[in-house]
Amino acid sequence: MFTEKEGLLSEVAHDLKIRVTKFSLAWDGTTLTARFDPRSLRVVDAMLKGRENPGVLSDSDKKKIEKSIVTDVLHARKHPSIEFESSEVVSEGKGYRIKGELTLHGVTCPISAKVNPSRGRWSTLVSINQPDYGIEPFRAMLGTLKVKPKVRVRLSVPDGGLPLPGP
Repeated sequence: MFTEKEGLLSEVAHDLKIRVTKFSLAWDGTTLTARFDPRSLRVVDAMLKGRENPGVLSDSDKKKIEKSIVTDVLHARKHPSIEFESSEVVSEGKGYRIKGELTLHGVTCPISAKVNPSRGRWSTLVSINQPDYGIEPFRAMLGTLKVKPKVRVRLSVPDGGLPLPGP
């Protein structure tokens, strides 16, 4: 997952790469389901011009950011799971078009993604607009520093990790 900053004081903040460390995927032959634990979000690194920028954030900084995301943004105590369930999985080119519903922060919205094979992995990139799910993007310093409402989510799992039939 990638967040981007905006606002008058955005130069003092960082775009972030964040990883979900606890999740499950299941395919029953017709439906793909995925569950993600928002409490397992971990800040990987600050990003600069689309590339990881190691060493910019201390471990302490990362922990503070993680706590803020889990507690103040995603309200994980009240919403302990992020869930996706497909309504349609169709072959498209070398990959699949997967349509379904994503439940995040207690709100369910339709979502669609093109999943492609690449170097032994299945990958997709989707944009999630936080306000669509009732999430107020992080803001600080009277709104002069904030996270953009759209968050990019990249899902990449080994071929065997996404239990779809071969296209």
